[in-house]
Amino acid sequence: MVETTGGGPQDGAAEVLDRPLPDGVRRKVVQIVADGFGGLTVAELPAQLRQYARFTPTRRAKFAGNAMAAALETDPLFRQRIGEKLRESQPELTGALDSGSPPPAADPLDVAAAAYVLRPPGWVKLVTAAGEEAQRADAERADEETRAELERLRAELDRAREHTRSETERLRAELDAARKETDSLHRKLRSALADVKRGEAALRKLRGEMEAVRAEGQAQVSAAESETRRVKARLGESEAALEAARRAAREGRSVEDMRVRLLLDTVLDAAQGLRRELALPPVSVRPAETVDAVEPGRMTPKDIAARALSEDDPAVLDQLLALPQAHLVVDGYNVTKTGYPQMPLEKQRLRLLGQLAQLAAQTGAEVTCVFDGAELAAPVLLAPPRGVRVLFSKPGVTADELIRQLVRAEPPGRPVIVVSTDREVADGVARAGARPVASAVLLKRLS
Repeated sequence: MVETTGGGPQDGAAEVLDRPLPDGVRRKVVQIVADGFGGLTVAELPAQLRQYARFTPTRRAKFAGNAMAAALETDPLFRQRIGEKLRESQPELTGALDSGSPPPAADPLDVAAAAYVLRPPGWVKLVTAAGEEAQRADAERADEETRAELERLRAELDRAREHTRSETERLRAELDAARKETDSLHRKLRSALADVKRGEAALRKLRGEMEAVRAEGQAQVSAAESETRRVKARLGESEAALEAARRAAREGRSVEDMRVRLLLDTVLDAAQGLRRELALPPVSVRPAETVDAVEPGRMTPKDIAARALSEDDPAVLDQLLALPQAHLVVDGYNVTKTGYPQMPLEKQRLRLLGQLAQLAAQTGAEVTCVFDGAELAAPVLLAPPRGVRVLFSKPGVTADELIRQLVRAEPPGRPVIVVSTDREVADGVARAGARPVASAVLLKRLS
């Protein structure tokens, strides 16, 4: 190991730097340590630096700079070994420092860094002087840069002023032109606003006229639609009557013949029933029989009043069905939804038709049950029970309309009983000559 010159009490080991190491000097010191690091064995390195033994000098300076600077400051042996490596790499600079006369042409930062590592007498002054010299150099360089920047900014300011003057003149010219154009536009705008107001007034007038025309058109359309529905209903009835006439013609008789024959049978049955009801004797009336008196077994007016029945008495329905050639027309869903609405529609139909079959067998009356076809999701596969006619309304035709058609198809004088709780249906069939009966009365009779 090479011994340093100037050892003993007169060397600079006892000197202490009273201020932080300048940044430039510190970077040079770290670079010296990083360069001499590779010439040492792992055993010669402090424990905290051994993990960087395989790093390149550049990576050592980057990642281990603080650790190397701390080890150099606190470990004299490590500093001595780095100093030996420095003497080997820079003998002229280190020799000049040992002799106490650093080369005047050397970089002050290199001199200060070498002095910090070798610690010759007066190294603190060298480090301090290098820091001050670096600061002066930085200040001069900053001053030069500031002057250059100032000159550049002055040139830019002159150019900006010139550009501003030309731009101001151009903007003034454009402003004058814009003012003239604005005045012209204001005049045009006032004229356009006047035109807009006139147009708005005309538009409001046209809207009022259009609303009136639209209302009149809607009224005409509604009237036309009502008339169309009425004509379609009449047409449907006419088509149904024509089809019935054709069917009767095919069977060898006309509809009128059928109606007259049915009415005649009704009159005959009524006459026979009246004869049975009155119990008329086979002989002609005797003069004594014209005298007003009460005979034994005859009913008085009080007896007749006692026999009157309320409208909701099921016996009323039995009396009506006992009339000659009576025809019972039933609003099917109106009855089932009144009596047992919780059941599915299919079971409602089957239950009602089974009960109507029993009623037809008991009374001998003609029974027709009408269902609304709008309730059907698919064609109904149904075998009508004996003595009951089952009809479904066509698409677009309600069950109420079909019931009214059935009542109008009957000849005047035939007893027709319509069972429905619908007040509109009851009033309509009553005007046509049929006898309306509430659904609750039929349900009581069937139960």
